[in-house]
Amino acid sequence: MKLESKGFITILTGLYSFQDCIHFLASVRKFHREPIIVLIDRVPQILYPLLQVFGNVILKPAPSHENPVLASRLAKLALYEESLFEKTIYMDCDICLLSPIDEVFDFLDGVDLLVTEDVQPAIAKAANLLRVKQDILSTLQSVGLPLNENSIQYNGGFIAFTKSSKTQELFTNFKKYFEMVVAHQNVLYLKDQGAFAAAVESVKPKMTTLSPVYNYLDKWKEIYAIDKPIKVMHCTYPYRPQYAKNVTRSLFTRIVDRMAKIFLPNQLNNPWRLK
Repeated sequence: MKLESKGFITILTGLYSFQDCIHFLASVRKFHREPIIVLIDRVPQILYPLLQVFGNVILKPAPSHENPVLASRLAKLALYEESLFEKTIYMDCDICLLSPIDEVFDFLDGVDLLVTEDVQPAIAKAANLLRVKQDILSTLQSVGLPLNENSIQYNGGFIAFTKSSKTQELFTNFKKYFEMVVAHQNVLYLKDQGAFAAAVESVKPKMTTLSPVYNYLDKWKEIYAIDKPIKVMHCTYPYRPQYAKNVTRSLFTRIVDRMAKIFLPNQLNNPWRLK
């Protein structure tokens, strides 16, 4: 099958993120016409038309799991396989575009991968990955992740990539290392950043680290020192600042928001996020 030249992809696993995904699609469609793939699981099909309102939205089944958080992680491992594009921009569905990002597709002309650093980029200090209070780097190494003191934690909310043998190898290794994370839930949280960092470390794709303006976590704004307009607002579930709300406000999204309070589960009380 011939691939389309470029497009977006996101993940929606479970009703907890449905409202976020509506706003994500609204923000992308405000600035872009490219197709958007939604890897979807555990959402009633009766709600699918609400996602397809935005046009050129492709719904593809995500790897199924009763735990929607694990399902979203498994879907992220499948991004390369599920993408229909030569150039793909993946974003978490709690992201809101604040402006067009056409240049990101152009940046992919010379590299396999574009990423942004996490707010705590040093893997050796990434306490967010561990359930236990132990030395971070040695604990990650002990479960089999090939990380070192110079390894970087990238934020998995924004990943742009091309179809290439190197990127395919990266995602193959990503899956292998994530299986190690899942196998060691006694010491590690169910997060993908450690496995992704390990895959980058082992494969060493041709890559560029983008400015935080392409994955700005407003909840941690005091950490950043930037002097350029923010393009990609990561709303760090369920925190959505007012200027992100302004981008996606319409009659349709206001109706969805009103109905969400009645019919959708409360994001704050999602029991799977505590496991």
